[in-house]
Amino acid sequence: MIPSMPQTKTATRLYAAYVTVFFIYLSAPLIVVGVFAFNDSLFPSLPWNGVTFDWFFGDKAPRTGVFNDGELLESIGFSAFVAVFVTLLSVLVGTCNAFLFERHNFPGKNFLYILALMPLVIPGVILGISMLIFTNSIANFVEDSFGYDLEFLRPGLFVIILGQFAFVTTIATLVISARLRKFDISLEEAAYNLGATKWEAVWTITLPFLKPAMIGAGLISLLMSFENFNTTLMLAGSDSPLTITMFDRLKQGSTPALNAVSLLLMVVSGVLALVAVFVQRDKTTE
Repeated sequence: MIPSMPQTKTATRLYAAYVTVFFIYLSAPLIVVGVFAFNDSLFPSLPWNGVTFDWFFGDKAPRTGVFNDGELLESIGFSAFVAVFVTLLSVLVGTCNAFLFERHNFPGKNFLYILALMPLVIPGVILGISMLIFTNSIANFVEDSFGYDLEFLRPGLFVIILGQFAFVTTIATLVISARLRKFDISLEEAAYNLGATKWEAVWTITLPFLKPAMIGAGLISLLMSFENFNTTLMLAGSDSPLTITMFDRLKQGSTPALNAVSLLLMVVSGVLALVAVFVQRDKTTE
């Protein structure tokens, strides 16, 4: 609805009902998942048998809780490892890309920009398969030609980082570029007039200006990497991140322990989202 246009009471009520139903539709599955993390049952479904914290802290099978499940904890560690490296690489390369596309003109710039955005429109499964074929082809060529097995190019954490980085860095580039586009270049020129080198001007003036966007891009990258499934599924080896471990558990038969993991992820994601909003607010008030 357009606020400046007069609306009838019926239209206003219908719009309010639509918004209410829409948000119920979005939140209902999450609420159900969270509630059944406390169900005193071996299955994450009705009937409701009372409240229990076994699926968080239980230490005896079959009621092993998240914090006592070695496999789940190990997979969370793998996901965190991948997410940290993907985030660092994405913010670093995204910042460089932002300077490249916003500050320089060169032949083929538009084509290169479109090429940089392509991972956003390529399905994650296709991206994962492409990365798997690419890395395996290199590993097979080196092994056949020189007799060396490049194990790190086989399915595993390193290849997962490469696959996720391929599309997450695109989002980081867009976020940081939008911030850099608003920067007043005359501030750098003033620094040059005062004797600063180009690097000193960028380090002391431009990067602090970009800091909120870099933090926001980092938080987005962290969440997207930690919760990615499609690309990760194609590239996972024996060291499975959390999403793959949860998928394998679901195939074997789900327990409310997976609901507990999901609830913890929702809480952490919500906290990071609030941090991103806070950073975004600081950015708009500068």
